[in-house]
Amino acid sequence: MRSCAEVLRLLALRQQVDTEARDMIAFLAFNLRIIYQTIEESAAAWDDRNYWRKAEKLRHQWRWSKQTAQKLEQLLINQQWEDIPPVLISLIPYFEHITIDRLTRNSDWWCGAYSALLRKLT
Repeated sequence: MRSCAEVLRLLALRQQVDTEARDMIAFLAFNLRIIYQTIEESAAAWDDRNYWRKAEKLRHQWRWSKQTAQKLEQLLINQQWEDIPPVLISLIPYFEHITIDRLTRNSDWWCGAYSALLRKLT
């Protein structure tokens, strides 16, 4: 979650979707997928204990992460740069509770993420 919050903060400072911004957005999409996978694992554990309502509630609360990851990936793949900012803005409420006094992530975290996303599809 912290990585996503930091990347969102850095992306907010950008004027355009350049090479590094594409990497950052792809990194964000990968992280959102990982978040949902973690949620799905937790929900599956609840399902195994027959707490299916609790499992479905958890999935419902975090479905936005999977949906947003898919949307960002599609926009990146289709090079729809002008449609990306509204999606990023829609993420702010999910990360606004994270306080960032100083940035702890640097470009090593997201460098090459866009290329990795494109390779994943081929």
